[in-house]
Amino acid sequence: MPDTLTAPATLLGRAEWQARELAHVERADALTGDWRARVQRGEKHPIDDFLFTYYPVKPAHLRRWHPGAGVALAAAGEFERAGWRWYRTDAVGAVDVDAAGFLAAKSATVDFIERLLSRTAARVSQFGCFGLHEWAMVYRQGAHRHDVPLRLGQNGTDEVVESHRIGCSHFDAFRFFTPDAVPLNRLSPTRDNQPELEQPGCLHAGMDVYKWAAKLGPLVPGDVLLDAFDLARDIRWLDMRASPYDVSPWAGDPVAIETPEGKAEYVRQQRAFADRSNALRHRVVAAIRAARASAN
Repeated sequence: MPDTLTAPATLLGRAEWQARELAHVERADALTGDWRARVQRGEKHPIDDFLFTYYPVKPAHLRRWHPGAGVALAAAGEFERAGWRWYRTDAVGAVDVDAAGFLAAKSATVDFIERLLSRTAARVSQFGCFGLHEWAMVYRQGAHRHDVPLRLGQNGTDEVVESHRIGCSHFDAFRFFTPDAVPLNRLSPTRDNQPELEQPGCLHAGMDVYKWAAKLGPLVPGDVLLDAFDLARDIRWLDMRASPYDVSPWAGDPVAIETPEGKAEYVRQQRAFADRSNALRHRVVAAIRAARASAN
């Protein structure tokens, strides 16, 4: 146990940090309550389940509050938190994040996330994709990822794909394209060129801010992580409402991107999500830079 912690930017008193922790836990439980109840009943949800299956973040992880690097918690040494990985306790019982240890162990991951989010936020948003990545994932395909019927049937779905230019810039969407759809994409996203292609208008890049925040663990303040989850959920609903799937039993009327009205509505929401995702990118990058400062 070290005698003193590296001087933190902020020291939170016991009552204050416990109140913040409780508020975080209550918010996290509210965000995951419906999913946890459906799991108990064995029910599937084609929209929300994605947040807990594609992204490997468990509700228990979401409810674990972190103050972020550079913040010490007074008198926290007697609590479970003192034994959490990447935390340290000083001689008087104050606990903070071991930013230096985390950065040393995960330097490549942290560097990649900082570079990716910074470059994405600095890029001009593109709003001409209309969510066609989801359509390309079922193009000329008999079996589909979701056990939900297609709104326009297979032939109608294929016609929509063939009547548009597809410009998907997101590797983790592009890799699910059907073989026949791959050559229709104007871009060739890879993991290596991800920092050069991702842009703020991409819905999947916006959802992924949640993934990157989660990967940074205790470096990211709890409110940033939950705000990123909120954004990912909101984007996911547009993603599926604009998809070829008939999710009307769960989401009501579709955003029919095969029509001019649907395209306009998609872009309207897409612009708002680009602003929200960029704000969160800046907050995640700020958390990384706070960790670097704390580690020096």
